[in-house]
Amino acid sequence: MQIHSLTLDDFSSTDYSLIGIHSPVEDYRLAYLLNLHLQLNLKRSDFDIDVTKDNIDAFFSLYEFTHNATENSWYLISNYHKNKVAGNNLSLFSESQTVTYLLPERKKVDYFLKLEGDFNSMTINKTIESINKIPQIVTSYSIDTNKLKSKESLIF
Repeated sequence: MQIHSLTLDDFSSTDYSLIGIHSPVEDYRLAYLLNLHLQLNLKRSDFDIDVTKDNIDAFFSLYEFTHNATENSWYLISNYHKNKVAGNNLSLFSESQTVTYLLPERKKVDYFLKLEGDFNSMTINKTIESINKIPQIVTSYSIDTNKLKSKESLIF
């Protein structure tokens, strides 16, 4: 009798590209700007990405769009979650914040644009050029997913 074991790679889609975006704007504003400039229809997902790290529950906002004709999916994902931590003393400044990152090895990236489906390198490069033309975005670039240590966080 043959035994077959499943690994995490059996369930993950390796057919995706990742674009890192640096921008100080809020996630809903960035989704609006990407919709406007890339002719997308990103909408807030019914669920957030929930990750527990160091006994802290972190929720990362997720916007999604699936192009019906090509069946390509676009996901806008926040890379950080701010946690409010109350201090011991009851002063005006006793509350502080800690930040949890979805991909800790990319702490400087504010958002990720995950592209699932049949995207060639020319399409990805044109998308990056269009994103970089948006005034509210500092920069964007392609990220090699093979070099990411915590890419399991991008499986949802």
